[in-house]
Amino acid sequence: MRYSRQVRFAPLGEAGQARIREASVAIVGCGALGSAQAEILARAGVGQLRLIDRDYVELSNLQRQFLYDESDAREALPKAAAAARHLARINRDVQIEPAIADLTAANAVDLLGDAGLILDGTDNFDTRYLINDVAVKRSVAWIYGAAVGSYGLKFAIVPGQTACFRCIYPDPPEGAQPTCETTGVLGPVTATIAALQSADALKILSGGSVTARITTVDVWTGEIRQIDPPRRDPECPCCARRQFSYLDGSRRVSASLCGRNAVQVHERDRPVDLVSLAAQLQPAGEVRSNEYAVRVMLESYEMTIFADGRAIIKGTDDLSVARSLYARYIGS
Repeated sequence: MRYSRQVRFAPLGEAGQARIREASVAIVGCGALGSAQAEILARAGVGQLRLIDRDYVELSNLQRQFLYDESDAREALPKAAAAARHLARINRDVQIEPAIADLTAANAVDLLGDAGLILDGTDNFDTRYLINDVAVKRSVAWIYGAAVGSYGLKFAIVPGQTACFRCIYPDPPEGAQPTCETTGVLGPVTATIAALQSADALKILSGGSVTARITTVDVWTGEIRQIDPPRRDPECPCCARRQFSYLDGSRRVSASLCGRNAVQVHERDRPVDLVSLAAQLQPAGEVRSNEYAVRVMLESYEMTIFADGRAIIKGTDDLSVARSLYARYIGS
């Protein structure tokens, strides 16, 4: 009887619920959008959820990332691990697979390859282009979403039926773009966009079809719009020419801005021993560690190192400074 109210919804019914129960979904990014998507789909009974995120919970996240609480921030838990812990308490029948990782060309096929649907909870165009490459190559639907300030948008991309992400955005936008760090963001808009993405997900997973429209919402002005996206580009390098430049790794960078005066460095291809690393860093500054990461407080910076060798350096947006700190304290 757990899903009885959902089954009674005529467009879904028992057959649709059975399809949802057998479905596998990958959520890329477990921040404001991804954590809400994960909770909605777990409560809806999706059979398997893979949660992919590179970051950890901070106190400033709690204003809009409803799945987490203060204990997660105090422990600096990776978002994927914290989300998995909370979701297991919500629905023990859903198989939750946390992946504490940065989605890159090297691991994208492994992390996304068996998913029947992909949900976007990221905050950068490079990762979305990578998701698009995998989705188009495998003919798997994915649902794009973004939110900043009081404004957000979403649209579903179904390879072979709709324009792909590169048809709509052939190149990343130029110049400085608004971010949650510079412009702020309201919890109601992230919850709204995540809900719209999740509704599309349930429709696709239960065997229905989605309307290929771009939906935009401004929760402050109350304006909601739907517009038709561009047609498929017959010259699109991704869905027309089948050139997957983000997936083949030719566009990968070794460091990326995290959007909050922080840089992520991911230059190591081998894991690190966190216990040994914590001991090694003791002379450098205050060290905190758990089974997922080691954090060291340096004089002007804060560095968090994960088991896969990635590091997030807070206190700078200079890539060269971040790489230098990484090499000094972790090794080159």
